Amino acid sequence: MSPRQPGGPVPGAALRPFAVRHRYVVTLLAVVFVALAGLYGRSVTEHASLPGSVPAGAESARAARILTREFRAGDPDLVLLARADRPVDEQDAAAAGDLLARRVARSPVVERVRSYWQLRDPRLRSRDGRGALVLAWFREDAGRAADVVRHVAPRTTWRTGPLRVSAVGEAMVRREVSDRAAHDAHRGELLALPVTLALLLMAFGSVVAAALPVLVGVFSVAGTAAVLRALSGVTDISVYSVNICTALVLGLSIDYSLFLLSRYREERRSGVETGPALRTMLRTSGRAVFFSAATVATAMTVLLVFDDPLLRSTAYGGVTATVMALIGSLVVLPAVVALLGDRLERGDVFAGRRRRRAAAGPAGRNGPGELGAWGRIAAAVMRRPLWVGIPVTVLLLLLAAPFSGVQFAVLDHRALPPDAPAAQASEDLREHFGAGALVRATTVVLPGFALRADGDGPDRLDRYARRVSEVPGVVRVDTGTGTYRQGSLSAAPPAEADRYVSSRGVFLAVTTRGEPQGPAGVERVRRIRALAAPGPVLVGGPGARAADIQHPVARRAPLAVALAAAAVFLLVLALTRRPVLALKALLLNTLSLCATFGAIVFVFQEGHLRHIVGDFTVTGTTDVFLPILVFCIAFGLSMDYEVILLSRIVEEYRRTGDTTQAVTHGVDRTARLFTWAAVVLTAVMAALASSDLIFLKLVGVGLALAALLDATVVRGLLVPSVMALAGKANWWQPAWLESKKDRHRGDDGGPADGAPGPPPAQHGSPRPVDGGEARTAAGPSGPC
Repeated sequence: MSPRQPGGPVPGAALRPFAVRHRYVVTLLAVVFVALAGLYGRSVTEHASLPGSVPAGAESARAARILTREFRAGDPDLVLLARADRPVDEQDAAAAGDLLARRVARSPVVERVRSYWQLRDPRLRSRDGRGALVLAWFREDAGRAADVVRHVAPRTTWRTGPLRVSAVGEAMVRREVSDRAAHDAHRGELLALPVTLALLLMAFGSVVAAALPVLVGVFSVAGTAAVLRALSGVTDISVYSVNICTALVLGLSIDYSLFLLSRYREERRSGVETGPALRTMLRTSGRAVFFSAATVATAMTVLLVFDDPLLRSTAYGGVTATVMALIGSLVVLPAVVALLGDRLERGDVFAGRRRRRAAAGPAGRNGPGELGAWGRIAAAVMRRPLWVGIPVTVLLLLLAAPFSGVQFAVLDHRALPPDAPAAQASEDLREHFGAGALVRATTVVLPGFALRADGDGPDRLDRYARRVSEVPGVVRVDTGTGTYRQGSLSAAPPAEADRYVSSRGVFLAVTTRGEPQGPAGVERVRRIRALAAPGPVLVGGPGARAADIQHPVARRAPLAVALAAAAVFLLVLALTRRPVLALKALLLNTLSLCATFGAIVFVFQEGHLRHIVGDFTVTGTTDVFLPILVFCIAFGLSMDYEVILLSRIVEEYRRTGDTTQAVTHGVDRTARLFTWAAVVLTAVMAALASSDLIFLKLVGVGLALAALLDATVVRGLLVPSVMALAGKANWWQPAWLESKKDRHRGDDGGPADGAPGPPPAQHGSPRPVDGGEARTAAGPSGPC
């Protein structure tokens, strides 16, 4: 029987004997829970909020409410783009257009309708004369525009007489994004589960053992979906968050189960009975898994510093996913393993290979104390740490370099795939209709401003409108005193000038060039807001909404990064009690994340390697939410691997007192486990990256790349290099961090003075692992 290994108690340890002792009850409860939670949580995407919303108190949101209530001039909730193969002014096309407008107006959710055929406004007709627009505004009590848009336009495209009609506008784009996200969530699960099952079969060699992590994943996914469904009743849960957290909980559950089962099977192969093997598994790997989960949950909690529905709901979902993965791996998994006993090894697909290896004798196997491939690489790195550490660091910095040119923006219709009907109609609208026809307008509201003919109101408004028209990128400004271009009055007030004025204020319609939600559009809004105004001013429109989303994220991002770094540093410090090891983990993970961000910019912002990641629209920008979202998730996941590796290295150092041996054996004993864990996590994130939505594709690719870099380049090369350079400093421990066991072992954490370390592992006996992989000379039945 294996000797008892060091490793403190894990919070919640009382649940484990209960789970093993009452394995039938726990297993039955888990099955019932999956059924009930699955039924309740399957509608989570239907109750999730749509992406792209701004807080109700944001300046652009307040401007939109005033425009709608006071001036009846808010942005339309729905735009119908009608195309014909003849001029839309011809009689049959015009009759069909009038009929279309009347049908839309009859909908109970529609308050008013305006069309080209009604107004004969040239801005509502395409440049080629073969397209025209119908604009619809919904009733205030109808609910969210993106939710009720289907009552008016149940289909994305249809025909009315000679007209081909496409539904477009912000509400339609957000509705299609939501539909595709829900579809991609189910497709991602269907893709990820069989692929991970195949990978786990290669890792474990046993059909039953391979299926167990997948079943734990199903348990955790069902629980996470049910919790998110319940939370959607009290707060906004973004549909993007549902996809991201589904992939996260599946990856975490399978990875944690992989760590635990690998440790358990090594104990069993060394002759330990099921009960003691489970206790050893939970005392060593279970402790590392608990700290790993705490690290991930802490990193996700940092997203709560942002007042944005997407980031906050990802925080709720991420913490829920981590807790469910922890319950599944530390409670459900031991119960099922205890229930299965020796049946865990049924369906051994490597039985023939093992028999051939046994018949061949010891030839070709690693002898006692010999290292595997990753262990030999780590040993070579530690002999020449600078020769490896410097080139690898330079390589990661080169990968990170494109991030210095990042341009942030809020995704618009180009978040959809290029062939999406709403995206195609939006591009048609952008390219073939005049500037200011619809989405390019910025609105400036002066609430409470009195435009009195006998006072100085007209003069003050005139001067302000001139200043606004001088802002770079502004084409024209229309208001109650006339039309302005480049600082001059270009036209007197038209007959309909009264629509810019009410008893409670005035507004200016600002027509701009370029993409309103891009960096130039956001900068233009900043300049307009900085102008001296004749009274209180509110700036609205697409550019203002983008600015109101971006600025709070940019303002709070440094705080979020600092909190995540500090919290994770303290958690790793609590695990290792070595400040240098905790600082090293923090710096290396930050370096690998910077390389990930650089690669994301290179691929998605600059448009390289599109044939590898799938087709998408290159916008020349990166979504503003992406860096902080990927940072928190990937930072937690990378520290997840770091915690398990450091647990194993500290374990070896306590046994031997030798840094080189501790690192090489720590890397060697965890390398194959990390490789399989990273491959499984990459497969799950690749399923997320298969989405047609560029945001989900970005997150999936970013997390997959971060996992691969972390498990190979960082853990296999940089960790040995840095620890070799640090030497004895790795194990420096302030007195206030020492435990009683540390004092007995000696100040440096190794064996006490004069006390020899334990003898080296003998042929056929497993090395103890704290969250890692033990290897016997006989070899496992599969790679794990």
